[in-house]
Amino acid sequence: MPSEPLIDPGTIDTKNPIRDVRDIRTHNRQRHDMEMLSGISLLDMEKQLIAGYKELSEDDFWVRGHIPGRPVFPGVLQIESAAQLTSYYYMESIGNPPDVFIGFMGVTDVKFRGFVKPNDTFIIVAKAVEIRRRRCKFACQGFVKDKMMFEGTILGAPM
Repeated sequence: MPSEPLIDPGTIDTKNPIRDVRDIRTHNRQRHDMEMLSGISLLDMEKQLIAGYKELSEDDFWVRGHIPGRPVFPGVLQIESAAQLTSYYYMESIGNPPDVFIGFMGVTDVKFRGFVKPNDTFIIVAKAVEIRRRRCKFACQGFVKDKMMFEGTILGAPM
């Protein structure tokens, strides 16, 4: 049985992001095909919550080869989307120093609960569980509309 949603995914406005791709690039170094966020819709430092999304399309690099005839957004890319969202939050929380890069260090307790497909809007929500100088930990969830598609814990560390 899925965990309770960290926030109601229906409240996430993907049409009016508070941060767009240009803003995300100021904190995250991924580029081109590896940019897994289209925008950020919520950043609440007091509640330690962040929500973003990825607009998926028929032209995404994974569509052609990941289950031809029935393309499915790979679970590893769902996790990468969450890792990039948590990286943005971490960098925002420490003031985005130019010499810091937050690296993906691990993932635990991941469960996939459905198929994410081209033309879906994949919503990612994360809540900071622990933010330290040398490590961060986030509870993460991914949704399409109001259906939870994955949940897990992302670990990161500055490099």
